[in-house]
Amino acid sequence: MTAITTITRRPTLLRDVMRFDAVVTGANGIAYLALAEPLAELLGLSSPLLRGVGAFLVVFAAFVALAGTRAPMAVIAANVAWASGSIVAAIAGWGTPETVGTIWIVLQAITVGAFAELGIAGVSRAR
Repeated sequence: MTAITTITRRPTLLRDVMRFDAVVTGANGIAYLALAEPLAELLGLSSPLLRGVGAFLVVFAAFVALAGTRAPMAVIAANVAWASGSIVAAIAGWGTPETVGTIWIVLQAITVGAFAELGIAGVSRAR
């Protein structure tokens, strides 16, 4: 049994997904804020861009942690928008990322898309 199969069978799926989303999003935001300079060099993105994204992610993580189970569709919609926008940004080369930066953008889009999928499963189970 895979980890995703196991998590989707739990009755608290929505709560668990929102908590995990908040933790991962917050950690990512803190990393962007604290490590903007080295990440800028590695990813080929500007440190001000990374700091701005980091600040947004910290605020969004707080929203997910506080309101995720009360407003799950807002979180899911934001995750879908983020994942879609990230794919567009990677294809368009916005911010002129290095190859590793483009790969990172796509990987985080996949992760955020997975949070959206799991959130939808959680909402369905909660009904």
